Amino acid sequence: MPTIQLSATPKGNGYQATVTFPDGVSISSQETYPTIAEALTAAARKLLDMPERLATLDRTGA
Repeated sequence: MPTIQLSATPKGNGYQATVTFPDGVSISSQETYPTIAEALTAAARKLLDMPERLATLDRTGA
């Protein structure tokens, strides 16, 4: 089963949201968020905005 990682890394005065796909591609937000929870929520929203990437995972099983 493929794993998609949502992460929050410190940046400036807050945290940057990142989505990492099984093929190693990472997409990070330009914005920073004041808390880890807000950064992870932003990463999840970013993932939901990419249904074609999720559909590709279903088709390839990777």
